Amino acid sequence: MVDLASILPITCTAIDVDVHSRKRALEWISERICAEHPTLDARDIYQSLQARERLGSTGLGEGIAIPHCRADHGNISAVFVRLRTPIDFDAPDEEPVDLLVGLVVPNAETREHLAVLAALSLGFSDASVQSQLRGALTADEMRDILIGRCR
Repeated sequence: MVDLASILPITCTAIDVDVHSRKRALEWISERICAEHPTLDARDIYQSLQARERLGSTGLGEGIAIPHCRADHGNISAVFVRLRTPIDFDAPDEEPVDLLVGLVVPNAETREHLAVLAALSLGFSDASVQSQLRGALTADEMRDILIGRCR
């Protein structure tokens, strides 16, 4: 079972974030993670997220993306954001993205990383969860919905 609460603090959850491109969304995720984890460098995280996106979009479809990268970091760390306006993310269904979970994973971690990705993918696959996340009025509410459904 994945404990999202331990990797996704409320301070790393936000609604109605106003970015207008994938580049800016990845910068925002990098800045937010590094504000929570000052030993990380936002520029390095951004470049790692960009490098991962060049391998293939982390857009899942249905307005959801899970950009992620590896770093010299002790624990998996997450950011969850709902964008004010959906952006192009080269998702397989060609739909713009408004829900993003950014992950920074320790270089040596594999099993927990895959478990987190699987839990998020499963939770996001439920249309009612997507609707609840998009209808949440606060970051706390949105985080609680995600944590409750992605185990």
